[in-house]
Amino acid sequence: MKKYIPNLLTLGNLFCGTVAVMYAVQGDFEIAGLLVVAGIIFDFFDGFAARLLRVSGELGKQLDSLADMVTSGVVPGIIMFYLIFDTQTGAEVFINPINAVDFMPFIGLILTLGAGYRLAKFNIDTRQSDSFIGLPTPAMSLFVISLPIILKYSESPFVHTILENTYFLIGVSVALTYLMNAELPLFSLKFKEYTFKKNIVKYFFILISLLLIIFLNVISIPIIIILYVLISIIQNYSKPK
Repeated sequence: MKKYIPNLLTLGNLFCGTVAVMYAVQGDFEIAGLLVVAGIIFDFFDGFAARLLRVSGELGKQLDSLADMVTSGVVPGIIMFYLIFDTQTGAEVFINPINAVDFMPFIGLILTLGAGYRLAKFNIDTRQSDSFIGLPTPAMSLFVISLPIILKYSESPFVHTILENTYFLIGVSVALTYLMNAELPLFSLKFKEYTFKKNIVKYFFILISLLLIIFLNVISIPIIIILYVLISIIQNYSKPK
C-alpha cells in the first residue's frame, strides 16, 4: 500500500493545478495562486514520501512531471497571457480574452512551452539528483503568480507602472523561459545532513527569505527567486575550478 502514497500526493498536485486553471481563466488569480502553492506543497511531499518510504520509481517520476506541467506550466502561462492582454486593452482580464488586439499576449505562453521542455529534459537528465540545472518550474510559477497579487494590493505607483508595462511582462516571460532551460547550476534545498558548515548557503538563503517574507509580504516572492539565482551564480563562480 505504501508505494501508492507518493503517487496519491502527486495526483493531489495535479488536482490543484487543474482547478487552478479554471480559476485562472476566470481572472481569479488569488485563488489560482493559492491552488498553485498547494500543488507545489504536494509536489514537495510526494518526493519526500517516496524517499522516506523507499518506493521511488519511473512511474512516479513521469507522473510528477505531468502534474508539474499543469500546476507550474499551464497556469503561469495563462496568468501571463491575461496580464499582457490587460496591458494591451485596459479591460477586465476575464472578458473576451481571445479578442486580443495583437499577438503580444500569446508571448506569455512561452512560459508553458519552456516549462514543458524543461520538465521533459529533467526526466532524462541524470545530473539533477542533488542540485538543479536551470530554474525549477515551481520557482518560475511562484514568480509569475505573485505578479497579479502584487499588482492588486500594492499602492506604489512605481510597482503599477512596472507591472502594467507590456514590454516588462514580455521581458519577464522571455527571461524566465531562458532561465528554466539554461545550463545554469542552481543549489537545491534538499538536505542530506544538517550541519551548518556544509549547508551555509542554504541556511543563509532560508534566513534571508524568511526576513523578506516578514517585511515585504507577497512582494518578496519575485525578489527571493531572483536572489536564489544570484546566490547560485556567485556560488558557482566561487567554487575552485
